[in-house]
Amino acid sequence: MTKALAGVRILDFTHVQSGPTCTQLLAWFGADVIKVERSGEGDATRGQLRDIPNVDSLYFTMLNHNKRSITLNTKTAGGREVLDALIRHCDVLVENFAPGALDRMGVTWEHIQKTNPRMILASVKGFGPGPYEDCKVYENVAQCAGGAASTTGWEDGLPMVTGAQIGDSGTGLHLALGIVTALYQRSQTGRGQKVLAPMQDAVLNLCRVKLRDQQRLERTHTLHEYPQYPDGKFGDAVPRSGNASGGGQPGSILKCKGWETDPNAYIYFITQAAVWPAICTVIGEPEWIEDEAYATPQARLLHLKPIFRRIEQWTMTKDKIEAMDILNKLDIPCGPILSMKELAHDPSLRASGAVVEVDHPTRGKYLTVGNPIKLSDSPTEVTRSPLLGEHTDEVLTQLGYAAGDIERLRSQGVL
Repeated sequence: MTKALAGVRILDFTHVQSGPTCTQLLAWFGADVIKVERSGEGDATRGQLRDIPNVDSLYFTMLNHNKRSITLNTKTAGGREVLDALIRHCDVLVENFAPGALDRMGVTWEHIQKTNPRMILASVKGFGPGPYEDCKVYENVAQCAGGAASTTGWEDGLPMVTGAQIGDSGTGLHLALGIVTALYQRSQTGRGQKVLAPMQDAVLNLCRVKLRDQQRLERTHTLHEYPQYPDGKFGDAVPRSGNASGGGQPGSILKCKGWETDPNAYIYFITQAAVWPAICTVIGEPEWIEDEAYATPQARLLHLKPIFRRIEQWTMTKDKIEAMDILNKLDIPCGPILSMKELAHDPSLRASGAVVEVDHPTRGKYLTVGNPIKLSDSPTEVTRSPLLGEHTDEVLTQLGYAAGDIERLRSQGVL
């Protein structure tokens, strides 16, 4: 079965997380991703956070599946010659260097267009055009600059970054969509173009509901679904709201049986209006169904804290999976707080391909995430990440280099 992006060639100049997330996703869909690395070193993450000495780290392997690796010294004349051949050969160049680095290498947009007018240049940068566009950005900086940290955490606590990599991996996902869109447009115009995904913009896009709330706050000076309502005060910016849902259906994280010793014995519980009678019945408060203090969503907003305290008295009598089973049968929205250990060993996630076991020649078997996007006619096969420079000879042969030329380049320190 033909892969969705079969025939698309990606020149991968990315490193660490944001760019490799993008190119790995394209590789999962069948693109030929050629990862360019420095000889002897490679992507910095090959050696970061190692759990096995002298073996590629999980940080690297889990972001570079389905790719080919070549080593290339682009500072040499021979390296520039090979790079130009790669630009002519490929459809997309993806990079997440520091601002201006590609230009300093001599790989300007003008040079790329002259070498291959059909090439798409896709870049991750920390910020878009503006006062900070020359600044380096990492995951937590992006979360802070994009609005996530200021709106995450407890109302009386510090700003908080999330464990989800919305800055790096989130931006990589945005960039992948931009690349596929540009490839589609190229099929109509025949021309390449630049694709930019600033990390600040990507995080802000994921925080759009908070931008929604900022405008509501400026107009009404209150946000009824936030825990500060009705007793607390609102300032002039969207506050942190703990575990409130941030939507029209109030929700909270509640303790379940075993919470005293298990840090993840909790469930997220949503008091959806449509199932309020069922909620009252299951927790043993049927009189609340008709009580005017609780009967309508608007009335319940004034009593959310005591409501959730009462619901928690019920959830503390059940373990989180037992509570979920009971509540789901009543169509009450909820979800268990699942640890990474529970997710790693969940058989349904293994069966669906959300978690995949991969065999590596030096690391052995390890778990990784699979493609989160499923196509019915193009199933994803997750293959191992490449060893450093593993495909150098193979790729150069495809570019037309003879074996003797490859050996000459290697002796000159190009490869």
